[in-house]
Amino acid sequence: MTNKTAVVDEPPKPSLSPIGSAIRDRRKRLGMTLRELAVACGLSVPFLSQVERDQALPSLVSLTAIAGALGVEMAYFVGAPSPGQIVRRAKDPEHLDLGLGHGDYVRLSGAHEERRMEALLITVPAGVAAPMSRREGEGFWYVLEGELEVWMGAEHFVLGPGDSAHFDQRHPYRMRNPGKGELKMLWVGTPALL
Repeated sequence: MTNKTAVVDEPPKPSLSPIGSAIRDRRKRLGMTLRELAVACGLSVPFLSQVERDQALPSLVSLTAIAGALGVEMAYFVGAPSPGQIVRRAKDPEHLDLGLGHGDYVRLSGAHEERRMEALLITVPAGVAAPMSRREGEGFWYVLEGELEVWMGAEHFVLGPGDSAHFDQRHPYRMRNPGKGELKMLWVGTPALL
């Protein structure tokens, strides 16, 4: 009889903290270089680089200086997001005015400041067409009801309920609701809308 030793899977060891990525993401969102952040908070570039790579943990004094330079509160780095930043309730939708003058756009994504993607429920009245568009990032459409007619370069296609499209939004595209009823669709894309 052999003696079997039970192998217990250990959970992966977490990095020092999520502070490094939060600092890096905020700095990049503001368009700051490491050098600019270093000057603004009075810390060295090598130290900040180590912090962003989770190789060093700043003291409370240093973190306060970094937070001030990045225009955020300390809770941004150490606090968990509130439920209101994570969960969207159907009874309290956030309607967006995207300046397009047509359709209804309801934000489904969270409200936390550093989100990288956006999710919208879009309702487009019958016959409405959008002008040629393009933006940075990826786009994903999923048709819930109605039809979505799309032109992308030389390509032309019509999506119906259950159909989806995933594409690079840097390529010009235009779309319209060719049907007699409303078009309802999900749009998920990057980068997040403001």
